[in-house]
Amino acid sequence: MCHMTQYGQFCPVAKASEIFAERWTPLVLRELLCGTERFSDIRRGVPLMSPSLLSNRLKALERNGIIERRGSPRAARYILTEAGEELRPVVMLLGQWGKKFASDRIEPGDYDVMLLMWDISRRVDASAMPPGTHVVAFDFPDAPKAKRHFWLLARDGAAELCLHDPGHEVGLTLRSSVRTLADIWLGQRDLAQARRANDLELEGARPLIKTLPQWFTLSLFAEA
Repeated sequence: MCHMTQYGQFCPVAKASEIFAERWTPLVLRELLCGTERFSDIRRGVPLMSPSLLSNRLKALERNGIIERRGSPRAARYILTEAGEELRPVVMLLGQWGKKFASDRIEPGDYDVMLLMWDISRRVDASAMPPGTHVVAFDFPDAPKAKRHFWLLARDGAAELCLHDPGHEVGLTLRSSVRTLADIWLGQRDLAQARRANDLELEGARPLIKTLPQWFTLSLFAEA
């Protein structure tokens, strides 16, 4: 069992850090604040975190009143409490600070295409797409072969990330490097500018392309 770091100080910063500043905990909170509730989905956002460590972190957050676990053990959902929800501005400010002052620390290996696509799928506003069922394909020529292709299946106002072709006709294909789309996603680069520079290619139905700025909702930290 992992033991929480203790600083031996009464200072509120120290006591809050004992809960918040444990390794991986801010990223787990980021996932929860993005609306992720199930263990397997949280793992998608922190793929390098071992299942046992994630389990320990969730138990610690539950112990400290940051989350509540609901449902059966096999179908548990992790829900933020009032105390957990009040950490939202803390996480947002941390992300905004990181974008402003730590972006130069991003290394080529940090561009995780799986995390990028998982984040995009949670933010897509499918209700802003034309009516009907749509498949948007993503092609990353620079990604490893097993992670080159992704699909978003949008229907009934919701979007689902697919790792295999969902079997519907593709309405739009986006093709770019992982870094290009990540930079657009984080608001570091303008979508239209990337198209003009031929760093982003769009092929498909005009209505989907025309409404792209409305349904391709950027990262929570894009406005930082």
